Amino acid sequence: MDRASIKRDQAGVPHIEGKDWPEVFRGLGYSHARDRGLQMLTMRTLGRGRASELLASSDENLAVDLYFRRMNWAGGAEQEASRFAPEVAPIVEAYCQGANERFAESLPFELRLLGYRHDPWTAADIVVLSRMGGYLTLTQSQAETERLLVEMVQAGVARELLEELFPGHLVDLDIELLRRVRLGDTIVPAAIKWNTSLPRLMASNNWVLAGSRTASGKPMLSNDPHLAVSLPNVWCEVVLETPTRYGIGATMPGVPVLSVGRTNDVAWGATYAFMDSVDSWIEDCRDGRCRRVTEQGETWLPLRVRRETVLRRGKAAHSVDFYENDHGTLDGDPAGTGLYLATHWSGIDTSASSLSAMHGVLCAHDVETAMHSIGEFGQLAANWVLADRHGNIGYQMSGRLPRRRAGISGLVPLPGWLPENDWQGFFDATDLPRCLNPPDGLFVTANQDLNAWGRQKPSNLPMGDYRARRIETLLKARERHDLRSVQNITYDVTSIQAEMFLVLLRPLLPDSEAGRILAGWDLRYNPDSRGAYLFEQVYQALMREVFGAALGPALDFLVGETGTFIDFYANADAVLLAETSAWFGSRSRDEIYRSALATALAGPARRWGDVNRLIVRNLLLGGRLPRWAGFDRGPYEIGGGRATVHQGQIYRLGGRDTSFVPSLRLCTDMGDDEMWSNMCGGPSDRRFSRYYNSETAGWATGRFKRLAP
Repeated sequence: MDRASIKRDQAGVPHIEGKDWPEVFRGLGYSHARDRGLQMLTMRTLGRGRASELLASSDENLAVDLYFRRMNWAGGAEQEASRFAPEVAPIVEAYCQGANERFAESLPFELRLLGYRHDPWTAADIVVLSRMGGYLTLTQSQAETERLLVEMVQAGVARELLEELFPGHLVDLDIELLRRVRLGDTIVPAAIKWNTSLPRLMASNNWVLAGSRTASGKPMLSNDPHLAVSLPNVWCEVVLETPTRYGIGATMPGVPVLSVGRTNDVAWGATYAFMDSVDSWIEDCRDGRCRRVTEQGETWLPLRVRRETVLRRGKAAHSVDFYENDHGTLDGDPAGTGLYLATHWSGIDTSASSLSAMHGVLCAHDVETAMHSIGEFGQLAANWVLADRHGNIGYQMSGRLPRRRAGISGLVPLPGWLPENDWQGFFDATDLPRCLNPPDGLFVTANQDLNAWGRQKPSNLPMGDYRARRIETLLKARERHDLRSVQNITYDVTSIQAEMFLVLLRPLLPDSEAGRILAGWDLRYNPDSRGAYLFEQVYQALMREVFGAALGPALDFLVGETGTFIDFYANADAVLLAETSAWFGSRSRDEIYRSALATALAGPARRWGDVNRLIVRNLLLGGRLPRWAGFDRGPYEIGGGRATVHQGQIYRLGGRDTSFVPSLRLCTDMGDDEMWSNMCGGPSDRRFSRYYNSETAGWATGRFKRLAP
């Protein structure tokens, strides 16, 4: 096989040309290994649970390894890799060849210094990374919140309080049963599993406009995925070309897929859909068996035992047994009699079909065909907006939605011994939310509730709709949009959430300097804004006033060291904004608000940019070397907040600073063969490369670059 041509443009983005897709993807494998080899190999090491063996044998790495071994993403990866479709298998093989060609030439010096022992890149590694990308912090956030519900029950939080926090989803909640469940690792307070070098993907925006709403008369599409940024960025931009087709967009190193971007004919962008594709069951166990009840009577079935041995450099190996059944991996040792949780993710065995789905999008000539392909992408629950050069626009949710018995949402763990609680297969993509050519000529997704667009309702814990409402307002405020107006929307920092709270807060504000600043605030989270800082102080004080009594010290951990209220703040807001609530106890809303104001406005009114500052840390060495070494960059003042189009959330997660910011912005007009983008970081993960952090200045100031074949 001939090697593709690989050239960089002025921004350092690789342009890869070949005679066909296998040759192009061989070039992509080489390019990924050259520019993002540290990222690829670190992610693979973590995903296979080998950090203690290949990087360092610390206690922290052992905890990380045990978490990934428990998830078992490497389990059955070779078998899944054998299922790649005939049109995809040559691309996978070629990609691995290209990556291994580069790794044979050189390995990242950071890994050589650590004494890393290298194995060739394989199709099974692609499966492992695609599983990680589909689950980590995305589906994981759903699983963690379902687990949190159990912990809240066991902490004694009253049912009426839970009903307000999770309205409509607790029909099958058996509090007495959940109180008897034995939990292993808990979210509160142990969060060692978060202490990895993995980026946290979550909030994102995308939208598509029909030609009737654009200056060019052709559809336009915009996408800005928000995540915890690092150096390098999780995204790697590329331009792929064959003699007849091109693909421009963002890839994830280690996986031969154009994740978001465009071709000659179709453009697509993604946000997370918050589909409930993971469930936990309560298992009744004794002597290594679990109970099952059928019409024929009660039986006790043996659990499968999976022994994992973590090799530790310079230390004794650590072995652990995991127990499994058809409901997933058990949280605990069933040798002891008791109730335990078993958890299963629907996307675990969809890597091969998902890669085929994305290849289908790459080859599609119109939106309808692309929607059909992208709907089969079971690895990730995502909201996709699409546009084509013919003038069509569309929306399609992807993900593998389980068929549950009627009347349950999937949020509450159910008895695993009853067969009626088992999954009964999966829904077809046409049952999921979707639409083709919406009548008003636009479609916006920002992680909000989009259940109304489907025959099924996949999301039970969506994010708030503040960002989506703001985007729609800005899109409808202008008759025709061009690239500049679309790009400007991605930098908007006005908060609808703050506006809703200030309607209630303004009559209660004191006649003080802080009170006057907050009363006159323009609702914008600019770095120079003191109103934004004061509102955040009030919001945090309200959280503690309302939820602190029931959750106690756990609230400080959930707010200060996890993403629980970062992800699902809309659930909390529904309580905080209510006129009356069981969470208020004997106090009125005004009393609570006045108390929060007294606490929050007692201190100085600081600039938002003074506290909302981002340090972009190196993937492997972040925070471990002096700043002057240049592996970490910043700090950068970041505008925006939790509910603004431009996300700007800097917070702590599991003992380390992290963020939700727009890691990548892209937009395209289907009237031209080009895409405009910017991103935090740069094309290379090499600290001494000119492309290590070359894009961050443009990303921070609103400067976009042009990518074209």
